[in-house]
Amino acid sequence: MASQELIRKLEETIENVPDFPIPGIQFKDISPIFLNPKLYEAVIEDLVAFSKGKVDAVCGIESRGYLFGIAIAVALEVPFILIRKKGKLPPATVSEKYDLEYGSAEIETREGQIKKGQRVLIHDDLLATGGTTEAAAKLVEKQGAKVAQFSFLIGLTDLKGDEKLKKFDAEIYHILNY
Repeated sequence: MASQELIRKLEETIENVPDFPIPGIQFKDISPIFLNPKLYEAVIEDLVAFSKGKVDAVCGIESRGYLFGIAIAVALEVPFILIRKKGKLPPATVSEKYDLEYGSAEIETREGQIKKGQRVLIHDDLLATGGTTEAAAKLVEKQGAKVAQFSFLIGLTDLKGDEKLKKFDAEIYHILNY
């Protein structure tokens, strides 16, 4: 879906930081995108084109999912719903636990913000193993909504995050794949 020009500009802009935050990790620093308003706008236009007419709400995963997610929701003229780490939202909340490599974590939304029957786009900046995104999808379904789409700026294909998301029978899109 993304034009070759957009892909080229993003690949030139996103910085690869070796051995960060730990040795062996190749960190993809997306912050230079925000120094170029036209490039940011092109990213939003591409992500909006993927979702136009297909969703009733956008959920962004804390915190980098907010960087593009809010703009996507505004352009689509649909609500934006925060998915946050447990304890960051006032009550009442709905939560979902999920396993990490060592231990577990929990995410939540405010109760009543996701409506029964809504078609929801879940957005984050990057899809790696898919654990947090899978938990976000379960959180959406727990509230009676349908995950219609997942979108990401970057997909790390070797980590097979898409595999965890296929069970939700939703479209999956990443502009870039590494």
